[in-house]
Amino acid sequence: MNVRRRSSAAALAAIAVIGAAAAPAVAADPSSSPSASAPAKSGSTGLYGTADPQYDGVWRQSLALLAQDTVGVVPSPKAVDWLTGQQCDSGAFAPFRADPAKACDAKTMVDTNSTAAAVQALWAVGGRGDVVDSALKWLKSVQNEDGGWGYTPGGPSDANSTSVVIGALSATETDPEKVVKDGKSPYDALLTFALPCAEDEGAGAFAFQPDKDGKLLANADATAAGVLGALGKGLVTEAGTKSAAATCADAKKPTREQAAANGAAHLAAVVAEKGHLTSALGGSADQPDYGNTADAVVALAAQGGADKAAKPLAWLEKNAATWAAQSGPAAYAQLIFAAHATGTDPRAFGGTDLVAALNATGPGPQGGKVSDSATTGDEDGAKENDEKDDSGFGVWWFVGVCLVFGIGVGFLLSGRNRKRQP
Repeated sequence: MNVRRRSSAAALAAIAVIGAAAAPAVAADPSSSPSASAPAKSGSTGLYGTADPQYDGVWRQSLALLAQDTVGVVPSPKAVDWLTGQQCDSGAFAPFRADPAKACDAKTMVDTNSTAAAVQALWAVGGRGDVVDSALKWLKSVQNEDGGWGYTPGGPSDANSTSVVIGALSATETDPEKVVKDGKSPYDALLTFALPCAEDEGAGAFAFQPDKDGKLLANADATAAGVLGALGKGLVTEAGTKSAAATCADAKKPTREQAAANGAAHLAAVVAEKGHLTSALGGSADQPDYGNTADAVVALAAQGGADKAAKPLAWLEKNAATWAAQSGPAAYAQLIFAAHATGTDPRAFGGTDLVAALNATGPGPQGGKVSDSATTGDEDGAKENDEKDDSGFGVWWFVGVCLVFGIGVGFLLSGRNRKRQP
């Protein structure tokens, strides 16, 4: 999503100030914020990464836990407790609360992206059913009349935020089509951001939001998020059924499956030349967009099979290690999601052990399938992991970010449909 996930702290701060579609950039790439790999102070508190968590703490923590669960690693209880401790009494999550003991008030900037990401992570690791249930109730309570969600409660719906919430609903076995407001479902809202195939530019893509003139402008981050959202997928998903290359096909009103295919066709065309997406901030020259490229890999694989993501995946394997090391936990998680969606070994991703690198950014995991080079020691990790079973209740741009800032945060959605017992 446009924030989802890779925006710098400065860009996120600017977004927060203008109050536009503020989304700590999951899509923008909260992972883009500089974040050292050493656990240092963060690891001692349970938080992954050492960068200032003000704008992406919950987002990056959620992605880290979700990525560990995806590869069979049992996270440290300390890390899970850090995330649950960030929740407000309303059920919502803010990007970061410096003093969790202090009750949330009207000034606490809660948002849908942080909340939806936390839902997916806590559902995956299990044992936090009450926290998940409360967060889902809050998300439903702030659904807009068009069926979608904006970054902040009551803000205009956007493709990234609507998609990450769809991911949270699907991950917790809640049918998004049945979560309606004034007769509109999240899918109804999402399809309003899809560009028709007849467009001269951006045919088949998704826009983040209409611009000030009501025009839809293609946005790669929103497109990756929109494809996953239209498919009803979360931050983590496996490859879809292998199919022919997606093509853009208009209909009077395309189904969500066709809208996903249209979006995939757009992404495939964009990465066809260089193998990656690009972004430019502040008038600077175009730069490779690692986070959104990882999101595109997940979206392409989910829509048409792993082979459809082969080119951007190969580019990431060759070029993304330095970016991830500089960006921190969320970046490693995004690459793990891309590897998972394509059936690639995350422990040998272009010569990098993504799992070991992620584990090293925070408190050592309890156990599970951890590579030899990973950090495994944690004095709090001796307890057994909370039991996961099917007896629990049934019920994503971390952040949608301002199109103006061009920040994208990688979406990725949890395809784990397992009920968890609190």
